[in-house]
Amino acid sequence: MSGAPQDGGGLTPELVLRAYAAGLFPMAERHDDPELFWVDPRRRGVIPLDGFRISRSLARRLRRDDYRVTVDADFEGVIDACADREETWINAEIRRLCLALHGLGHAHSLEVWMEGRLAGGVYGVTLGAAFFGESMFSRRTDGSKIALAWLLDRLRRAGFLLFDTQFLTPHLASLGAVEISRAEYHRRLARALAREADFTAPALPASGQEVVQRNTQTSKRA
Repeated sequence: MSGAPQDGGGLTPELVLRAYAAGLFPMAERHDDPELFWVDPRRRGVIPLDGFRISRSLARRLRRDDYRVTVDADFEGVIDACADREETWINAEIRRLCLALHGLGHAHSLEVWMEGRLAGGVYGVTLGAAFFGESMFSRRTDGSKIALAWLLDRLRRAGFLLFDTQFLTPHLASLGAVEISRAEYHRRLARALAREADFTAPALPASGQEVVQRNTQTSKRA
């Protein structure tokens, strides 16, 4: 991590986008800490868009289709659910900035609904053909895994080149995430920023089976 703490009150969405383009992202120490700091990890987590692993158990779960998926239907609900935990880096200022970025079309969410309630979801920031994954949550078993599978399918079809997860966790590693050097990350970021992708363009798949099938075909080509 690098960068001195900063009072977030002077930050604008445009400044945050410039920071993402330079390989930085903001965090807070705690949800009640008003200050932000910039992070530039020496090792960066990414999910190769052709390397997402759908296990047999997750494939079965996706095919059950006892859930509904939406895009940008409840961005505020997703970020609040992601922050609803004992320890979180999402403070009020990050929430404000992400909502502003969402209003500008540079932050998006994917929601998983079960029995009419949010069961899981993920949100992130987009710039060029880069998707900067910020956080995900799960209120029902496999809620976040379902969201991630549908998100990867959307990113591939929308023309994205980079899925940045910021850090590598054991959970993300089990789904195909890898860790790369800062220099390699900046090379991939530069390629992604030179292209355009539209997160909102692809139609939602008709079923979980469609997501599983396309992922299998992509994995075979990789």
